[in-house]
Amino acid sequence: MKLTGFLLAELDREVERSRYALEQVPEGKYDWKPHEKSMILGYLANMVATIPMWITMQINQDELDVAPAPGESKMEQKRIDTSAELVAALDKSAAGARSAFEQTTDEHLETNWRLLARGNVVMEAPRYQMIQDTINHWAHHRGQMTVYLRLLGAKVPAIYGPSADDNQFR
Repeated sequence: MKLTGFLLAELDREVERSRYALEQVPEGKYDWKPHEKSMILGYLANMVATIPMWITMQINQDELDVAPAPGESKMEQKRIDTSAELVAALDKSAAGARSAFEQTTDEHLETNWRLLARGNVVMEAPRYQMIQDTINHWAHHRGQMTVYLRLLGAKVPAIYGPSADDNQFR
């Protein structure tokens, strides 16, 4: 199997799992967080909705600086307040990643990509490995978000197996 096909299929599975979770995000809780050291729910849900943009960048750019000098950021996170808007953001970011996969090759995915912080290389590896790490990172934050959902009394969807609220396997 080609890398592009494998990673695209994995993207599609994770998009659907993320959709189920984002549909449960309660309105009016954007700034809620379970602990003073935790990130706020709105930021976390936004990240779950837009992480596929990282895949697009990993295919179409050679690097990304996650801590650039002021005014030089290529990443923008807009406030998203409703589950419908979160799902729409997920659909948009996933469509960009799918398009990037359709326009690339396995040979390109084997070339290196760099993650920078303040101009310093933090990680460098073949694009396909960085994309796989991004998908794993996405699952991590989605899992974190489901804990927030539980603490808020929202429904926790089945993702990799049943939950106390949803006995379906996805």
